[in-house]
Amino acid sequence: MVTNFASPVDPGCFVSPLMFLLISVLGDPTVYGNLPPSQAVASAASDAIASGKHNGYCTSFGTSSARASVAEAFSTPGAQYTADDVLLTCGCSGAIDMAITVLANPGQNILIPRPGFSLYRCLGVAKGIDVRTYGLLPEKGWEANLDEMESQIDENTVAIIVNSPSNPCGSVYSRKHLEDIAAVAERNFIPIIADEIYAGIVFSSSEFHPMAAVTDTVPVLTCGGLGKRYLVPGWRMGWILIKDAKGLLGKVCDGLRSISQQILGPCSLIQGALPTIMQETPQEFFDSTIRQFEQAASFCFQQFSKNKALSPVMPSGAMYMMVGINLPMLKGIEDDVRFTELLLSEESVHCLPGQCFEFPDFFRVVLSGPLEQLAIACTRIQDFCNRHASEKA
Repeated sequence: MVTNFASPVDPGCFVSPLMFLLISVLGDPTVYGNLPPSQAVASAASDAIASGKHNGYCTSFGTSSARASVAEAFSTPGAQYTADDVLLTCGCSGAIDMAITVLANPGQNILIPRPGFSLYRCLGVAKGIDVRTYGLLPEKGWEANLDEMESQIDENTVAIIVNSPSNPCGSVYSRKHLEDIAAVAERNFIPIIADEIYAGIVFSSSEFHPMAAVTDTVPVLTCGGLGKRYLVPGWRMGWILIKDAKGLLGKVCDGLRSISQQILGPCSLIQGALPTIMQETPQEFFDSTIRQFEQAASFCFQQFSKNKALSPVMPSGAMYMMVGINLPMLKGIEDDVRFTELLLSEESVHCLPGQCFEFPDFFRVVLSGPLEQLAIACTRIQDFCNRHASEKA
């Protein structure tokens, strides 16, 4: 879907040469240059290079010191980790790939959220795995439809993927809702893969709860990384945290270590910097980033709410907002793909259609750009909707 959307379309759909392009597609907070990493992070990498100690291969699943620093940083009441519970990976995407690979065989199935990060399906299908979806409910802050989730489970279901904070929704699940999801998994003897790459990126109205901290009975493989919270996605440093209090996963940890040998592990230099990054990045750096995302979310929500053709859902974290499209209010626009194509060609604003996330009649906005550019994008989207307004509007 993403590939098709990104391909050249008919000659009538082009980016206007009269306007500069506003990109709200990539989940990369560094695109506009307004969100640099902490100086502590940059210095840690520089020092690792200067030391000359991190130029060669290391253990495929990560050095003990780097793994220990992640274990210490992410241990929390209800989920305590040691270095032996951590594997370092090539980004969080690599962590998700490894977690799916170790749990699922061809012909088995996994459950993913809808809307959800498109990589989940891509990875599953590429491995011959049946990918099933459970719906998220926009009217309930994108909580999971637990009845639908449980209805998708059968004897071949081997994992449920849970993403909080969410891409593309920006939702942050309460402890109670996570406990309810864990109860579904426990009843059906299914482990959880928790995609927590946006861990800690939570707005003032919410609180982040790690999936692993709410259950001692369900095995949880938590996938995370430096990319989003530390604003260095190109450094490709991720990890898997293993919590298996009852020892139900058997040799899964050994399996993950074996899988890690396929690519000989993530970058040695960044592993060398990781202990310093974990220990010395100041809290104010994280707080400042979150303030910018929350300010952008509030602004965009207010702007989109003014237009009858749009139904934004206010996020609680991460760096995204999903916006519903009230198609009857618009002339000549049959779906979200056409909406985003015309928006790009007429207004030079590039957003992903909801169909990229298996949720039609929505589009996703990325909130990491400078506020002044988001304001221009909001104005252009408003102008676009007004120009295409139907008589019902």
